[in-house]
Amino acid sequence: MQLTDSEFQQYSRQIMVPEIAENGQRKLKSATVLIVGIGGLGSAASMHLAGSGIGSLVIADHDVVDVSNLQRQLIYRYTDLKTNKVEAAKEHLLAINPNIRIRAINRKLNGSQLELEVSMADVVLDCTDNLSSRYAINATCVKQKKVLISGAAIGWQGQLMLFDFDKMSQGCYHCLFPSDSTSDELKNCASAGVIGPVVGTIGNLQALEAIKYITNVSSTSFGKLHQFDAISNQWKTFELTADSQCNVCGITAITKE
Repeated sequence: MQLTDSEFQQYSRQIMVPEIAENGQRKLKSATVLIVGIGGLGSAASMHLAGSGIGSLVIADHDVVDVSNLQRQLIYRYTDLKTNKVEAAKEHLLAINPNIRIRAINRKLNGSQLELEVSMADVVLDCTDNLSSRYAINATCVKQKKVLISGAAIGWQGQLMLFDFDKMSQGCYHCLFPSDSTSDELKNCASAGVIGPVVGTIGNLQALEAIKYITNVSSTSFGKLHQFDAISNQWKTFELTADSQCNVCGITAITKE
């Protein structure tokens, strides 16, 4: 997909980066990114992806803008209160970059529609805040062998995980957090609180990793869990290990098919 003269000017600072250049910018223009959840993570990620020139963004969320969102979901304004998040976000993203395509899905993605949207995306960003959605997105990306960039934040802590499901040996989200574990489903921003810049940091990194993947810039982040402690400003990185008994990606799952 060719770039117009105005696009060369708009993305000139990005095109100047050798690892991106004109060819990388064309890849961004041709790409489709699905963002599930347009809260703190999704708003940060979507603004940078829109600015970078991703050709098509699909944003999905079933919530409306609440005043408590404004502390960290910086895409929204007071004038957006009580409006659908995806419609408000679409308006603001097009204000950042009117030369991209944005499709807003005002519902919780699940079942066949989740499968359809994942199938049409080059990269999937999980920006949700609940385990049931994360499990569903993970399972669908495993099934369709898609790249999944998953983020989460609570309190002063953030985490980032990247999966390329063409490489099944690295495991999946379910390997790391089995659905029968003692994970606290209720512990989210609404119940435990979160520092706004922590969410923004993780969302920005989700956008960065999507850009790197689309433009074929080498990344060492796949198949790893990256944990961020905002108080100490320190990162810890852990190698992910595939669970052969995982019901989603392991031998157990293959046997069931």
